[in-house]
Amino acid sequence: MKAFHALVHVVAVVSLAACASSRGGSANHSTAAPTPDPRVGLRPGLHDAGQAAWNLKLVNNTPPSEQFVGSTNSDLSFYKNYVIQGNYNGFEVWDISTPAHPTLKAAYFCPASQSDVSVFQNLLFVSGEGTGGRLDCSAEGVRDSVSHERLRGIRIFDITDIASPKYIANVQTCRGSHTHTVVIDPNDAANVYIYVSGSAPVRSPSELPGCVRQSPDSNPNSSLFRIEVIRVPLAAPQQAAIVSSPRIFDSLAPAPQHSEMQQDRDAAARAAAEARARGGFTARMFGAERVLGNRFVTPMLDSLVKARGGTGAPTAADSATLRANLQGIIDRTFGVTRQRTGPNQCHDITVYPAIGLAGGACGGYGLLLDIRDAAHPRRIGAVADSNFSYWHSATFNNDGTKVLFTDEWGGGGQPKCRDFDKPEWGADAIFTLADGRMTFQSYYKMLAPQTANENCVAHNGSLIPIPGRDVMVQSWYQGGISIFDWTDAAHPKEIAFFDRGPADGAKPADGGTWSAYWYNGHIYSSEIARGLDVLELAPSGLISANEIAAAKLVHFDYFNAQDQPRITWPASFVVARAYVDQLERSNGLPGGAARVKAVRQELDRAEKSQGAARRDALRQLTTTLAQDASRSTDQAKVQKLAGVLTELANTGATGAQ
Repeated sequence: MKAFHALVHVVAVVSLAACASSRGGSANHSTAAPTPDPRVGLRPGLHDAGQAAWNLKLVNNTPPSEQFVGSTNSDLSFYKNYVIQGNYNGFEVWDISTPAHPTLKAAYFCPASQSDVSVFQNLLFVSGEGTGGRLDCSAEGVRDSVSHERLRGIRIFDITDIASPKYIANVQTCRGSHTHTVVIDPNDAANVYIYVSGSAPVRSPSELPGCVRQSPDSNPNSSLFRIEVIRVPLAAPQQAAIVSSPRIFDSLAPAPQHSEMQQDRDAAARAAAEARARGGFTARMFGAERVLGNRFVTPMLDSLVKARGGTGAPTAADSATLRANLQGIIDRTFGVTRQRTGPNQCHDITVYPAIGLAGGACGGYGLLLDIRDAAHPRRIGAVADSNFSYWHSATFNNDGTKVLFTDEWGGGGQPKCRDFDKPEWGADAIFTLADGRMTFQSYYKMLAPQTANENCVAHNGSLIPIPGRDVMVQSWYQGGISIFDWTDAAHPKEIAFFDRGPADGAKPADGGTWSAYWYNGHIYSSEIARGLDVLELAPSGLISANEIAAAKLVHFDYFNAQDQPRITWPASFVVARAYVDQLERSNGLPGGAARVKAVRQELDRAEKSQGAARRDALRQLTTTLAQDASRSTDQAKVQKLAGVLTELANTGATGAQ
C-alpha cells in the first residue's frame, strides 16, 4: 500500500480462521466462467464470510499468532519449506512442509510498516518506513518528530536457524523503505544488492545526517528523485551500506492524470466536512481534501508540546497552531509545488537478472531499467498512461517479451471494483517488449463487481510456471484472487478465481489478499486480516491436469516475487503432454482431434518403452511433428513439443513424471 494509505488508514479488525460455506462450482471441464458470477453478493463477515471459487480450491486458512492479530499482514517471501509473512508488527515464519497444514515456526515481533520481506541464502531483509518503528523492535513506538531511536530503512536478519532469527544489522535511508528488491549480479558472487523504494517524506538531517528535502534543482544532494542501492557483503552482512543513489527519474515530465469519479469526489468532501465538524484535521493531498489520521497527526502535536517545553497531552492551542500550519507542512513533506513535476519515487521494482532488465512502477510512470551493472541501474524506457493513478508493481513474462504493470489506485484502501468503476482504472496494463521499447497492448481487471465496503484494486502476484503459456495469479485485496492468461497480450482472459465476502458488510474494513504467489506447487496468499491462505489450482477446460503437473515440476529453494528467476522445465512426458493439451485447445495440429489422439497414443507407447525402443519412438514422433509444424496454426508450440521429445530421446531421461 502506498504512503498515503499507510499514514491515514487505521487498521481496526481482528482475524480468526475463516471457515465458510462455498459458493460457485468446483473444478470442471468447462471453458466458460460461471453465470451469474458467484463473487457478487457474497455474505460479509470477518470470520464467516461467504466464499466463491472457480478452478481454484482453498486448502487451508491459518490465522495469525497472538501478537499479530489485528495488525496488517503484508507481503510474502519463500525459503526452503517456509513461507515468511510480513506484518506491521514484524514477521511470522510458517512451515509448509505439509501445505494443507502450515505450522508456526517463528514469530518475530518488531513493529514497522510495511515489513515487506525477502530472502537470499541465509539472510532475511525487512522493510521499515513508518515513523513509529524503533531500532530496538520494541512496541512503545517513537513519538518525537526527530529521534535517534527510529528505524526507517532495511533490517537484516540471519535465518540460518530459522526458528530463531538473529537481528544482525540495519541500513537507514532518508525516505525509509516502503518496499525493496533483492538483486543478484551474475558477475558478483561476493555480494547481493537491495534496491530500496522509499515513498515517505524525507527525514530531518537532525535525525539522519545527509538527508535533503529540497528538490534537485535547488540542491544537488536532494533525497528525492532517486532510489537507494544497498550492497550486502555475503561474508559480512553487518557491513551492508548504501553504495549508490541513482536518479532514475531525471527529466521525466509530469505524468498524465485523470480525476476521481464524481461519486468519490462527493464522498471525500462529505468525509472532510464531517471530520472538521468533529475537530479533526484535514489537508489537500493527492488532488483532494483528505482526513488525516492519528498516525500522522499525533507525532506533530507531540513535537509542538515538546517545542514549547510542555508535557502531557496537547492543548487546544497546540491543535490550533498545527491546524494553521498543517497545509504548509503537508506541501513541504510531500514535495508539493505550484508546478507539477515528474515522479520522485518508485513503489516496486521487479528485476529479471537473466535478461538484465527491471520494471519500475514509479509514481506516474512504468520504467524499464538496465540492471546489468546491479549497483548502477539506469533508465532506458518509460511509459505513462492517464488511466493509471499509481503505478504499483511489475511482472515480466518468462520469455522477457512482455511486461505487466499494476495500478494500485487509492493506495489499496479504496473500492475501485464497483459496478460503475471504469475497467481501465485500478487495473493491469500489459506491454510487449522489444529492443528496450514497451508497446501497450491491453488492460486486465478483475471484473466481478464488489461492494463499496471492499477495497479492491490490482496488487501483487506472480507467474504460474505452466510451460508454453503466460499465466499469472494476482491479488485484488477484497476483490480476492484472480488467475488469468496473458499469452495473447491483447486479449487477457480470466481462468480461475477465489473470493470472500466483505470483511464488514456495514462499513469499510481492512481485509482481502495482499499478495498471491505460486511456490512449488501451491498458491500462498497473505490475507490482510485473516492470516495465511493456501490454495490449489484445479484442472479445468482452461488448465489441464498435465499443465498443472508440469508447473509442479518447477522447484525453487527460495523465491522473492520481485526478483524473477528464469523458469525452466525438465524434459518430461508430462511437459510434452501439457503442450499437446494446449495444441488441442488451440486447434493447432493439422488433422484436428484425430491427430491429437494419435500423438497422445504415440507418447503413451514411447513412455511404456525402454532404451533404444523409447529413443526410436520419440525420434519418429519428432519427425512427424516437424511435418505438422509446417502446416500448423501454432508452429511455435509444435516446435516446443518437438524440442522436449528431442531432449528426452537424446538424454535417455525416464520422463516418468
